[in-house]
Amino acid sequence: MAVKIRLARHGAKKRPFYRIVAADSESPRDGRFLEKLGTYNPLQNPAAVALNADRVKYWIGQGATPSDTVKSILKREGIFAAAE
Repeated sequence: MAVKIRLARHGAKKRPFYRIVAADSESPRDGRFLEKLGTYNPLQNPAAVALNADRVKYWIGQGATPSDTVKSILKREGIFAAAE
C-alpha cells in the first residue's frame, strides 16, 4: 500500500476548503483516508494552514510521499526540507 499525503476537498461550490490527509494512493480524492494531518484554507489572505507537524514528519518517515501542492505547503511552513 503506497501512502500519499494529499488534499481532500470540502466546502461549498466556489468556496473550497481542504483537509491535508494521509491516504492510500488508490483511494478517491475525497474518500477514505488513514489520518487527518491538518487543514488548508486558500480563501483567507494569506492562506490559512493548520498542521500537526509531528504526524506529518511521522508519515514522511514511514515513506509517504506528499503531492506537489502539499509539498509546496509543507516547504512554506518549514516542515519539508527544500533539499529533498
